[in-house]
Amino acid sequence: MSTTKGEDGSKYFRLPRNVLPSHYDILILSDLEALTFSGLVAIDVDVHEDTDKLILNVGNKLGLGKAIVASEALKTESKSVLSLDVDTKHERATAKLASKLPKGSKATITCAFEGVLDDSMMGYYRSSWEHEGKSGYYGLTQFEPTAARRAFPGFDEPEMKATYSFRMIHRKDTVALANMPETSVKDISFADALKLLRHKELEVQAPKAEGKTEGKTEGKTEGKMEGKTEGKTESSNASSDAWSISTFDKTPLLSSYLVAWANGPFQKVETSYKSSDGRTVPLRVYSTKEYAHQLELTLEVTKKILPVYEEIFEHPFMMPKCDTLVASAFDAGAMENAGLITGRTSIYLFDPKKSGLKSKKRTTSVQSHEVAHQWFGNLATLAWWTQLWLNESFATLMGEVIILDKCYPEWNSASEFIVMHLNRALSLDARRSSHPIEVPLEGDDVESAINQIFDAISYSKGASVLRMLSEMLGQDVFLKGVANYIRKHKFANAETKDLWSGISEVYGKDVTKMMDSWVLKQGFPVITVTENQDSITVRQNRFLMDLKPEEDETLWYVPLMLKTADGKIDRDLVLDGKRELEIPIKDAKNSNWKLNSGTIGVYRVAYSPDRLTKLGADAAKKESLYSLEDRVGLIGDAFTLAKYGYGETSGALSLMKALAGDESYLVNSAAAGNVGELSSTWFEEPEDVRAAIKKFRRDFFGPLAKKVGFEYKDGEDSETSELRSTVIGAAAAADDEWVLGQMKKNFQPLMDSGDDSHVHPDLLQTTFIHVVRTGGEKEYETLFKVYDNPPTPIHKIAAMMGMGFAQDEKLLTKTVDFMFTKVKEQDM
Repeated sequence: MSTTKGEDGSKYFRLPRNVLPSHYDILILSDLEALTFSGLVAIDVDVHEDTDKLILNVGNKLGLGKAIVASEALKTESKSVLSLDVDTKHERATAKLASKLPKGSKATITCAFEGVLDDSMMGYYRSSWEHEGKSGYYGLTQFEPTAARRAFPGFDEPEMKATYSFRMIHRKDTVALANMPETSVKDISFADALKLLRHKELEVQAPKAEGKTEGKTEGKTEGKMEGKTEGKTESSNASSDAWSISTFDKTPLLSSYLVAWANGPFQKVETSYKSSDGRTVPLRVYSTKEYAHQLELTLEVTKKILPVYEEIFEHPFMMPKCDTLVASAFDAGAMENAGLITGRTSIYLFDPKKSGLKSKKRTTSVQSHEVAHQWFGNLATLAWWTQLWLNESFATLMGEVIILDKCYPEWNSASEFIVMHLNRALSLDARRSSHPIEVPLEGDDVESAINQIFDAISYSKGASVLRMLSEMLGQDVFLKGVANYIRKHKFANAETKDLWSGISEVYGKDVTKMMDSWVLKQGFPVITVTENQDSITVRQNRFLMDLKPEEDETLWYVPLMLKTADGKIDRDLVLDGKRELEIPIKDAKNSNWKLNSGTIGVYRVAYSPDRLTKLGADAAKKESLYSLEDRVGLIGDAFTLAKYGYGETSGALSLMKALAGDESYLVNSAAAGNVGELSSTWFEEPEDVRAAIKKFRRDFFGPLAKKVGFEYKDGEDSETSELRSTVIGAAAAADDEWVLGQMKKNFQPLMDSGDDSHVHPDLLQTTFIHVVRTGGEKEYETLFKVYDNPPTPIHKIAAMMGMGFAQDEKLLTKTVDFMFTKVKEQDM
């Protein structure tokens, strides 16, 4: 058996490359009453080496029938599989053949399977719906990264792309969805459905139509299925119900993790857009009936952004339609399945009467992120999960910054990136437990390692590094290089070197040297500045809380982005793999200058206390040399450096004090987050110290909170709305009496009569937290009622968060019990 080169220790997790799939034909029956599914898969494969084995992935809970292999190169069909051995630990099945398949031949392996629609939120699983006194279940898939094998046997690795054809058997009163458009839907009797599922050689049955099964069975199940099923199925009236069979178009080449389907009582809203290649592309958003009135925003966003992506990437949308399915049980935030995006209710539902700007921005940015994946990930796909960042970093930068800046410029998404992603990434990457952006994945527990890298490094640090590269090259050059990369690797797989090659061809210089230290090495530098008479000296060291000499060996390619008093930025000034650099600046100690202009670099800058004071004073001026991004970055640097012993807390507080009265939302957001973290860090300090920092916070945020007030006016700009939400929350956390009094006043009607109209959606969570924190049992019980009957998913989450801030021991005990008995795992 051949193994993948370089994957030492994971040979049993990776599949050999001697046989590769070209096409899947999948027939699947979903029984939403019995909560089971069964199916038949026929996989066309190309043989690249002589072999008497076919090895494919099978989930350890997927029941497996016999298999047959058909090939013109084999003398017989039905006897071509001598045995089918299942390795549940490594989720593989090996079909041993009676004779060898020769190199260059083609074959088809056909296998029956069945499983339980469980509540794992992975593979093919169930979610529930409730509306007007009725309830039920629906089924949907989540395959990324390695869960396609839980739904059907196959070659479950991203590099093994193939086309897919689906037929779905489902009850007539339900809707079937898949990656591609439905080409036909016909009535079918349950008996005829079973005939389709029964291959003459496979001796397989669909899930039982009558009866009730509970518990766990292992080994052979009725119908000669092998494997293990787990769970509980209720009685099903399958044989007497009306059924349909839906057939779908063949997909383009896809990796298995991007395959998707769903079945349930869905409703939709729909529109279309005109693609750059002249096609009219249908757009739909689906949900169960109780949520159908909250889907319009997702549809509107999809229509707005798709043409912009086509223009930037210089390639039309790869699928003939773009559906989005909103699900109440969903482990991730959302998933970019080709042509059938899926995501959770708390992300995608938006009620114009009950939802605020925060919800609107969240829905928009997540959908934009998932649509970006239709090019980055779906069209040009990572070769192996080591390159996960190629998917997620690009979707983060494109979907949450570049596209939003083009479509929603009033949101200042490029500036918000510093707070939402750069600081988050640097916080995680300062720990020894961090990892490089590109992670070698090897060893026995590869699946666990893959799941662990879906984190802020793969998303936020990777996006920050790409943002830095974009600024170094210029965004137009960067995006042209990205389009070149996509063009070269469309419907194929790629690695990091391929991205650098695509960008380098457009830029005219090799960017690999610039980027390798950022992508392949863990951590980031702190740039320490020493001022001389007519120069400054900058020195790079790895940033860690307690750095050891042996951990300080990496030298990064650091764009210093020096901004001087004349407003010019030196974009060519770099620490090119050097430890130190002296930079001439006339009268350096007294002149106006700053490194990392625009906070585009993925590093911290440590200034002297005097320079930090000067920067704060200059940044606070109305006609300041320094941008919003500079001010946000200065706050993040000063507080983080003080926290880890690279600077003084007094310097960070002095900087913040200099910026008091700054009415930009993001400066206040950065200040609130950093000083709040400082307060948490100081929880063991003497009472007078903690009281002093709380007073500092009140003095900073209280006056501005009172100035902007609690009233959100129709038509006001987003900057004002977000400033209000930020400073009111920060002032409440510092026990500002006026703010807490207003919160209690607005909460009272909800407590008295269930009227939540006095609590603005953007203040929902912060209000719930602080009225319970400063209140008692009555406030707590009010949130319990909101949780049980929420007008939107955001109300439910806000109520859950608020209950966690109760101060009474009895209520805290009740909260813990509530968390483990009523709260969905996805919300914890």
